[in-house]
Amino acid sequence: MPAWKQRSEGAESPFIPVGPFKLRLPFLHYRFELPDFLQGLLMCAVDLAAIPLMTELLGMPFEAALAIVILNGLLYLVHHLLGDPVVPGWITPAIPLLIAYVETFPEGEARVQALIAFQMLLGATAIVLGRFGLAAQVVRLVPSAIKAGIIMGAGLAAVVVVFEAGGRFDQFPFTISIAIGLAFYLLFSRHFGQLKARGGLWGQIGKLGIFPIIALAVVIAPLFGEAPWPDIRWGFSQPDFALMWSEYTVFGVGLPSPMMFLMAVPTVAAAYIVLFGDVLQSKALLEEADGVRPDEKIDYNADRAHLLFGGRNLGMSMFGPDVVMCGPLWSAMHVVVIERYKQGRAAMDSIFGGSGSFRWGTNTGLLLLPIVSLVEPILAVALALTLLIQGYVSVRIGIMEAKSQRDLGIAGVTAAVLVTKGAAWAFPVGVVLCLLIFGTRFFQGEDDGTIAGKAAVVRKERGDSDDGDPPSSD
Repeated sequence: MPAWKQRSEGAESPFIPVGPFKLRLPFLHYRFELPDFLQGLLMCAVDLAAIPLMTELLGMPFEAALAIVILNGLLYLVHHLLGDPVVPGWITPAIPLLIAYVETFPEGEARVQALIAFQMLLGATAIVLGRFGLAAQVVRLVPSAIKAGIIMGAGLAAVVVVFEAGGRFDQFPFTISIAIGLAFYLLFSRHFGQLKARGGLWGQIGKLGIFPIIALAVVIAPLFGEAPWPDIRWGFSQPDFALMWSEYTVFGVGLPSPMMFLMAVPTVAAAYIVLFGDVLQSKALLEEADGVRPDEKIDYNADRAHLLFGGRNLGMSMFGPDVVMCGPLWSAMHVVVIERYKQGRAAMDSIFGGSGSFRWGTNTGLLLLPIVSLVEPILAVALALTLLIQGYVSVRIGIMEAKSQRDLGIAGVTAAVLVTKGAAWAFPVGVVLCLLIFGTRFFQGEDDGTIAGKAAVVRKERGDSDDGDPPSSD
């Protein structure tokens, strides 16, 4: 009998201890979840959306960029395999910061080396924080107002990227409008939640998350003349690892100079601030899911997460430097998995089964040329979809981090600065505002009882109360 079937009520999923990690293997330690695997097959479209970013910034051929995407995809698997119960992804809000920094270097070897220096330093920083247990301390020490502002700002920045002039919405207005409308209805609507609870066809659709929406976008975009019909090609994708190795890694262009590492420090600090918001969001989303599913104990450890995504960034900096970076969370798909997980053990036995099966699906999709060629025309739509879902979730989670009206005010200003001036400005602004408003209570802040209690929010998410009234504070 597989170990996952033997999990007792309220216990963790079975695992093999490996130092700070908890090794879980598919079929043995967690159940393979077909709905999440199927979503992954098409949602590899978002992973592939990194290709135009790299070709534009680095002048990289499509095949070399595809090799980097596939290598990054394989490293996504280490999170759930080693005990981190999340769907990992990019550091999406930090991408504009990194692009602006790298563009200050001339195209060619210098620009590639600048990217290598940045990602290597970011990975080493995360590993040091995780190895010495400092990551969890950082999470605890940052005031609630700043946490709220960072998470809210990341969400707003994701929305701005889609709707800014010349952005993806201008290219696919009808497709994105229809796709995101359906996505919000299927994922967050109380009405669809009631339909889904009845089972039958609606229940099956609910289990598929946003898989049907990506499939629909493949048809909608050509009907509105916003993209060509897919040119389906058969066989396997053909990444060029040799070209990637010889021209876009340290083994081809050499190690960056010490000065390049020094110049990367401010951008690394700004990116870590955004990344830190994803760590907070991971923790908050999993705590919410843990409250709904008492049958499985979810162990999220910020230090372990730092070791994993830090190792991914360090590895990619040497073997395939990546413009989108290696982040701790793909919030849009993590929410999709969690929403299915909340439906009970029959729907998804373990959170590791959902997150793991999804990432096995994306890796399979990247290797299959029919899948790659099917979604190629709508890569920008898939990216916009994940950005807007991330924006919704980030703003909601950010507000829940606040404990008072003053917290919300500080968070709002901090978020606005993050969107308009970048993370390097936002964090100091949040610190100064907390010092001015809270003074010696900088770390404690205040709890004035006016922010909705988290328990009430969770109850409403579960549908235990349909009265529509705002939850009262304890």
